[in-house]
Amino acid sequence: MSAQVLLADDDVELAGMLKEYLEREGFGVATVHDGEAAARLALSGGYQIVVLDVMMPKVDGIEALRQIRQTSRVPVVMLTARGDDIDRIVGLELGADDYVPKPSTPRELVARLRAILPRAKTGASGGPLEIGSLILWPEKRRAQWRGHDLALTSIEFNVLEVLMRNAGRVVSKHDISEQALGRPLARFDRSIDVHLSAIRQKLGDGARMIRTVRGLGYHLSRE
Repeated sequence: MSAQVLLADDDVELAGMLKEYLEREGFGVATVHDGEAAARLALSGGYQIVVLDVMMPKVDGIEALRQIRQTSRVPVVMLTARGDDIDRIVGLELGADDYVPKPSTPRELVARLRAILPRAKTGASGGPLEIGSLILWPEKRRAQWRGHDLALTSIEFNVLEVLMRNAGRVVSKHDISEQALGRPLARFDRSIDVHLSAIRQKLGDGARMIRTVRGLGYHLSRE
């Protein structure tokens, strides 16, 4: 069954064009044109991923994301104005998985969706990965710290998995972006920093396991 995408954008013509392209690429797509409807449908459980434009009527994309993240971890991609760093950072801090700057090509959006949607993993590489009290099951998309489940977004899970698979080594932001987000790290892109900040917050006292290596990347301790 194809992945079901909820596309929310008040530009009806653009939404229609993106819908047509995504459907040709094998996705099932439903479109809405305001943030209120987007939040309601995203919480219905009928979609595997949500694409939210920031500027929408009734409630904007940021508020819609806030409402979604109160109860749901469904992957969310934000559509943001090119160069609008504030909306991007706020969206990531609220739990967006990634963003696509507008104007963008439909091909770029498809690439982001395919990178974010959980990829099936089989064989020994599926885990579990275990470092002290931190355990991650790649196939189940589940992670625990000291026996408590971590409420990670899809990309936060991917980032933590990359660090755990490279425990004891410094992993560059560029490598994390390629492996966890499925795209090169753009200049001045703070996405990885924001995702790591969220992971540390959710780990609580376990945050000490992740060390920032200035100018190089991040290091997850084996201890």
